[in-house]
Amino acid sequence: MIEDWQHFLLPYQQAVNELKVKLRGIRKQFQDQTQHSPIEFVTGRVKPVDSIKEKMIRRHVQEDRLEQDMQDIAGLRIMCQFVEDIYKVVDLLRQRNDMTILEERDYVTNVKPSGYRSYHIVIEYPVQLISGEKRILAEIQVRTLAMNFWATVEHSLNYKYQGEFPEELSARLQRAAEAAFKLDNEMSEIREEIKEAQTLFSNRKSNDSVNNEDELKE
Repeated sequence: MIEDWQHFLLPYQQAVNELKVKLRGIRKQFQDQTQHSPIEFVTGRVKPVDSIKEKMIRRHVQEDRLEQDMQDIAGLRIMCQFVEDIYKVVDLLRQRNDMTILEERDYVTNVKPSGYRSYHIVIEYPVQLISGEKRILAEIQVRTLAMNFWATVEHSLNYKYQGEFPEELSARLQRAAEAAFKLDNEMSEIREEIKEAQTLFSNRKSNDSVNNEDELKE
């Protein structure tokens, strides 16, 4: 029986912290090269103890199998501007040698019946502890901002209804999911213009910053 949850979860928190730094570093590299970054921003969390216990009961996960059978105790979320960016991020993760991809689930192309869309990647990630190396399972979700908005709302409603949505509400959520994906598709159609405008805006901010520094020097 796990008596010290803080000690048990410490390696997971370390994994989340390290992965956030590395994933944000990818974004920074694109920016330094004045290229469009497929990563808009990154968040991460360790699943709360109450949520772990609830999922153990719901999924019939034995405590002695927790580290092997619960893949999302450590969770990262990568937000993208465009649907195409999702697959660019997935390709970037496949090329890394500091993590091992164990499983991929494409809910962008293979949308769930509820309307949920996202790309899930389960990885094995090594953390260095004073007792030695420990390999942690973590789940990375890659999705657009529109997909994330819908998923956040659906997740909140799921707590209220415990997954048993009224038929009318379920239909509304499905329509909202389709509307969100239509928005993503529309943005993809004009993504080159958007990227060009963002580059121009970024360059202007950089030039303004340099000019301000020059004025201060004078």
